[in-house]
Amino acid sequence: MPSDKGDKADKGVEAVKRFIQENNIEEVECLVPDMAGIARGKILPASKFLRGMAETGLRIPEQIFIQTVTGDYPDDEAGTDPAAGDVYLNPDPESIRIVPWYEEPTAQIIADAYHLEDETPVEIASRRVLGRILDLYAERGWKPIVAPELEFYLVEVNTDADYPLIPPIGRNGRRETSRQAYGVDAVNEFDPLFEEVYDFCEAQGIEVDTLTHEAGAAQMEMNFNHGEPMDLADQTFLFKRTVREAGHRHKVYATFMAKPMEGEPGSSMHIHQSIVDAKTGKNLFADKKTEENTPLFLAYIAGLQKYLPAVMPLMAPNVNSYRRLRPGADAPINTHWALDNRTVGLRVPFSSAQARRVENRVAGADANPYLAIAATLACGYLGMTEELEPTRPIEGSAYRLAHTLPRTLYDALYKMNGSRSMKQVLGEDFVAAVTAVKNDELDAYQRVISSWEREHLLLNV
Repeated sequence: MPSDKGDKADKGVEAVKRFIQENNIEEVECLVPDMAGIARGKILPASKFLRGMAETGLRIPEQIFIQTVTGDYPDDEAGTDPAAGDVYLNPDPESIRIVPWYEEPTAQIIADAYHLEDETPVEIASRRVLGRILDLYAERGWKPIVAPELEFYLVEVNTDADYPLIPPIGRNGRRETSRQAYGVDAVNEFDPLFEEVYDFCEAQGIEVDTLTHEAGAAQMEMNFNHGEPMDLADQTFLFKRTVREAGHRHKVYATFMAKPMEGEPGSSMHIHQSIVDAKTGKNLFADKKTEENTPLFLAYIAGLQKYLPAVMPLMAPNVNSYRRLRPGADAPINTHWALDNRTVGLRVPFSSAQARRVENRVAGADANPYLAIAATLACGYLGMTEELEPTRPIEGSAYRLAHTLPRTLYDALYKMNGSRSMKQVLGEDFVAAVTAVKNDELDAYQRVISSWEREHLLLNV
């Protein structure tokens, strides 16, 4: 008699096989997000993919999960065993979708990674990190609900990295030169591109909601409908890929760099979050009768306040990320909270009791969505389980108060490694892997001499 696990796997293979047959799929892209949120994996003929899925044949090197954003591997290969060889990919049947921009019928599916010898999960894989946090919530009867808001820039095609990025030319033949926050006509300058984005999203089941023009020149924001964290992380992961593809088709780049242009605001990934009772669906953040915040809600905010500095390598993962986190730059510099105040790191929008939530405004658009969502939920979880108490909500601008978030990736890594509680929740091996990868990227960055240094130091010092 087959085990429950085996029976579930067989049903998964059958569901994927049915999708492939019904949609006449010829090729399958089996995707796995690496630490930077980059899509890795394999492209296979549909028949070979199905055989591999049934026989643990979809294999990749375990080291892929510590590949740096430059494509290198840290000398200190923390979190993996270089001699261990391959791991196998176990595709999630619920994540299978059409890839709408190919002429030939092609499917994409997101996979989790497992060790071949004992079928245990690869603990440093970003999707696994989020899954482990969700398991902690499930043990308490809690169910997190999230809704990301993702900002990005459209820029002119740039093939020389030494040249600054500039806004693309719109339908009117001109570039944006002034701030057009919430400008409808400014969005419509790129209407053909966004029509295609919406079509692509609909074909993939990516539930995008509102498109707005943000404060920067050709800077946009896409909001997602709220839902379960793993599904929203999958959607955000695929959305980034979708927008970049649409941009290429319209001869522009779509970039999710946190701070792509000097003098323009940075791009964020705001994460709205609430906790509901897993059985009843009741929002646990507010009392339905009084509309007042619950002690659990306040403890959640306190957890964010205490632990956000320790998860900044996941919220602001690149050297460029910290250019965004400056006073007056539409980004937070500390972990104060307030009601409907966009200068704080933690904003509580006006809402009914059933919609009570907190918006974490710290994460950059460059963050891996699985890790950013895992990080913010981990902070809130510790706040609730440790029964922490927050500071009082502030009034006025939070920019007048101290800058308490890390200012550099070096500082952020130091704080992460100094937090015993966060290491326990995220996993010791994962924190070691993040540290090794980010230190390697920092070393690579330090070898580059910038144009600012040549301009101001060459003949003056």
